[in-house]
Amino acid sequence: MMLDKFQLGLEVLLKDKELKAQLKGKRVALIGHPASTDCELTHSLDLLMNDPEIYLVAGFGPQHGMKGEKQYNMEESSDYIHEKYEIPIFSLYGDVRHPSKKMMESFDVVLFDLQDIGCRIYTYLTSLVYMLEACNEYQDKALWVLDRPNPAGRNVEGSYLLPNLESFVGAAPLLMRHGLTSGEIANWYKQKKNLDNLDLKVVRMSNYNPNEASSYGWPDGDLPWVNPSPNIPNLASTKMFSGTVLLEGTRISEGRGTTIPLQVFGAPELDAESIYREMVEIKEDWLKGCYLRTCFFEPTFNKHQGVNCSGIQIHLDHKYLLHSEFRPYRLMAVYFRAIRNLYPSYEIWHSFHYEYEKEKMPIDMLTGSSFYREWVDNQDATFEELDTFLLSEEQLWLEERADFLLY
Repeated sequence: MMLDKFQLGLEVLLKDKELKAQLKGKRVALIGHPASTDCELTHSLDLLMNDPEIYLVAGFGPQHGMKGEKQYNMEESSDYIHEKYEIPIFSLYGDVRHPSKKMMESFDVVLFDLQDIGCRIYTYLTSLVYMLEACNEYQDKALWVLDRPNPAGRNVEGSYLLPNLESFVGAAPLLMRHGLTSGEIANWYKQKKNLDNLDLKVVRMSNYNPNEASSYGWPDGDLPWVNPSPNIPNLASTKMFSGTVLLEGTRISEGRGTTIPLQVFGAPELDAESIYREMVEIKEDWLKGCYLRTCFFEPTFNKHQGVNCSGIQIHLDHKYLLHSEFRPYRLMAVYFRAIRNLYPSYEIWHSFHYEYEKEKMPIDMLTGSSFYREWVDNQDATFEELDTFLLSEEQLWLEERADFLLY
């Protein structure tokens, strides 16, 4: 007996005559990036342009560009005319990040086809939020989310984003690791923000099971991995990201400038061997679900460029590891506390210009409040206090998201 084949929202749209009929006579735009492909790795821009029933008139590129060519976090892209199809490709990470009037006037229906990685701190989610708000404001514009898998799975971890800490790096009041697909988030955000004028459609995936033990959110074997952004090189990095992304708010390298960014971290002045022993001593049960290996690395760019760093690498690629027990947000709390214990005067937190914000502490923008930072810095604060806070937030989110699960 042949099992039904997994299909992305993109593939469902292209094969569904009734859905395509709803686009007849409409000017269609695409929000895409390098990972916007079907299961055969043909890009959605090519598929839509070559479909005679769809009139594609424009494209939108998020952070890192439609082609994914921009490496750095704050390296902006410009608008341009596509060299093959001669349609405008507008940048959502350049002169503007909110869609402009000119951009909005270019289409009737915009298709959102970005591969997300399941963390609040990812600007593709912000671009979705901004486009949802823009389509609600203009009213005669429709937004269709061509749904894609959440490679981090259904697990949740972290705390909510407080309103005073909203930014381009985190714009929606949801949990750090939220466990939703982009389509589910769109439905949740529409209701959360009372976007009553929004014409929203989610084109669901077919035969997607995010609870399947072998994949933990990703349809393993059906969909090849394509980097959605330059520093997410593989599936393992998506599962670590909701923890290791916190390093962006510190003086510690998160491995940018190496071949395993956001999987390795450290600094020249820190002794990883001592830190690892301290981590095991103070909270070994928060290190479950992965292997930790001390190592050395020398970034070729970004923090500590050209300097040998003593670090730790997270490994998730062993067949006996239990991904469901891996809690990267808590793991990084143990790492930071170990540093604070061994290096009381070490300046962990950075206060640099971060994602267009000059006043807010980057670590607070990332975690969503000052609680995490203050807990790390208070050596009298217990792990039980942090866990109680996180469990409360996680339970609230599980209840809030329950009505929006599509799979």
